[in-house]
Amino acid sequence: MRISSRSKLSIAFSLLAIVTIIGSFMFVASSGNIFHAHAAKADNSQQPFCEQKQICADANNPGEYYVGHDEPSLLFYSNTPGAGNSYISRLTLPNDPPTLPLQDGTGGTFNFQLHPAFWFGMAMCDTQSAPEFTNRCTPDSDTNIFDSASTRAKDYIGKHPGTAFMEMQFYPPGWAPFELPGGISCDARQWCGALNIDSFSQNQNTGVANNAACLNTVGIEPVNFAFITKNGVAQAPANPISLVTNPVVTTPDPTKDLFMNSGDILTVALHDTPAGFQVVINDQTSGQSGSMTASIANGFGQVEFAPKAKTCKVDPFAFHPMYSTSSEHTRVPWAAHSYNIAFSDEIGHFEYCNAVNSSGICTQDGVHDLDTTLAGDEDDIFCLSAANSTRIQITGCAGTDTDFDGVPYQLNWPGTLSNSAQDAALHPSSILFTSPLINGSQSYSRAAFETDLPRIEFDTNPPCQRHIQNPADPNPGQGCVNPAVGANFYPFYSTGTVGGQCVWQLGGAHIPGTTNAFGGTSTAEYGPLLVLAYPAPGGPTLRYNNFRQILSSNPC
Repeated sequence: MRISSRSKLSIAFSLLAIVTIIGSFMFVASSGNIFHAHAAKADNSQQPFCEQKQICADANNPGEYYVGHDEPSLLFYSNTPGAGNSYISRLTLPNDPPTLPLQDGTGGTFNFQLHPAFWFGMAMCDTQSAPEFTNRCTPDSDTNIFDSASTRAKDYIGKHPGTAFMEMQFYPPGWAPFELPGGISCDARQWCGALNIDSFSQNQNTGVANNAACLNTVGIEPVNFAFITKNGVAQAPANPISLVTNPVVTTPDPTKDLFMNSGDILTVALHDTPAGFQVVINDQTSGQSGSMTASIANGFGQVEFAPKAKTCKVDPFAFHPMYSTSSEHTRVPWAAHSYNIAFSDEIGHFEYCNAVNSSGICTQDGVHDLDTTLAGDEDDIFCLSAANSTRIQITGCAGTDTDFDGVPYQLNWPGTLSNSAQDAALHPSSILFTSPLINGSQSYSRAAFETDLPRIEFDTNPPCQRHIQNPADPNPGQGCVNPAVGANFYPFYSTGTVGGQCVWQLGGAHIPGTTNAFGGTSTAEYGPLLVLAYPAPGGPTLRYNNFRQILSSNPC
């Protein structure tokens, strides 16, 4: 969750995520389950989670710390109470093709190369997150809607209660283990999932960020994280300090966690409970189930916003959904995207690399890479060798693909080849999911397509000028294009039918059984540039962070 000063800063910030920081680190538990940490890290594994995993929500303007990623998304709107905090969807996990990937790029494409994660999303209350750090946030309520761009208005966006964003993420099998920086697979052949809640430790109205101890420990974007477990009990406290200091949090355990097979049909239910927001997954294929509740009992917590403090403190906290409904007005004011209820694919990471050094930097570029090495290509980071893989023996990098030349931007998606037999032999099957049902029974009235490409087109030629009222961007919108410069393909959503039921799918125009491709290109589907207002010192700032097209109805 990109910076307007682009290349030099982008390289510096990428390096920040991979260098060794000299110093001491201390983690102690005190009474009341309150944790403190001093700023320092011994190795990459203790880098802030968003830096080492690259799977956090994309912030509007994170600046110093986390450079974001690419998220083609599908949004759902309804004014029905409950639409913003309780829904159920049926999801089919995609299969990998029979053809294994090869280091020269001539084999098949596996899911881990297209997306390190995909997820269902929802906005959460977090009074220690941006934009304001107050104790005001009534869960499950539209009284939290503040989205006016006028500083004089009662609902000025800068007065919005503090927000976090929940992502129920699913992780593909077959590559580097999840516990390694850049790794994403829980298993060689099985999927897993986790409840992630991302916050933002900066006062948007003043520009002041949290103290150095917190920034160096949990980052500008602290994350609560817990794998979905069979008994609903977190493996270890899920709070942001525990996440980066206790390896148990990020080490998958097949005896405790819900592991799922490719092709499994899942029912995913997301809703509030008195103890906290909860996800329940029922695997209808295997008969197994799992859950996770964002509760104090599971060790969820808020990072205290204390810019002048010397240590980082996290307080026990149960997260609850922010809104009652879902619309263009139910935003997370610090996030690049505009949504509350959404499905999104996390793409734009995997690139082939032919040699990796001990710091996880690519020293010999792989196929498709348009630049040389780190000196000219700041996305050649978080690289892992074939020896690290759980199954597929290829070497690659997992950093954000800022020049759009990696595997996800080629004709590697389901439905990108007109020959269906060849497509099935080389490409994974599509993710399939149903439109969510409010409280498990009522359809959302509208849908929208949205991608945050403008937010990440800072290194293209020409770069995207996304600041609307900024002399540094004299031609707002120039360079903001879809697909991005360098991309040979960009995936888009379509509808199909499975067992007589309408489903959403993602890929190209030739997925068998497609009923509506919404123009058949990403340009047609995601629509025009979207202007969003964000809180900022001295008043709001207006940005182009997304392309968005709102449909008049929900077609599926």
